[in-house]
Amino acid sequence: MKTAAQLVRLKSVQNQQVHSIAPEQTVLEALQIMAEKNVGALPVIENGQVIGVFSERDYARKMVLKGRSSVGTPVRTIMSAPVITADSQQSIDRCMEVMTDSHLRHLPVLDNGQLIGLLSIGDLVKEAIVEQADLIRQLEHYIRGH
Repeated sequence: MKTAAQLVRLKSVQNQQVHSIAPEQTVLEALQIMAEKNVGALPVIENGQVIGVFSERDYARKMVLKGRSSVGTPVRTIMSAPVITADSQQSIDRCMEVMTDSHLRHLPVLDNGQLIGLLSIGDLVKEAIVEQADLIRQLEHYIRGH
């Protein structure tokens, strides 16, 4: 079973780069970054630490449905916090369990307190499918005696 850090390293170079935002930046700025980078969430970083996550879900539920303006609203006011993170050495199974139990779609991965990547539920599902396919091939190989 791979660790969170290994899965972060397996992502394509384009998807390994973590885009983030500061808590005082506006929701509009966050949305512009997300659209430009084609991502669904941004870790919120203050003094080098992850203090929250801003996601499309936060925008839909805490801005649009409440009639707030994205122009003057700071990310801090609607980000999901406190943030739930994964340690770089956590197993993919444990990450999936945390995300499922906490109803998360994005999980920041930390190594010694520093952000090294962001895993999406899609990343974890893809890896689970790959691992299951490998296990099936191994079992078929064993059954056939090759």
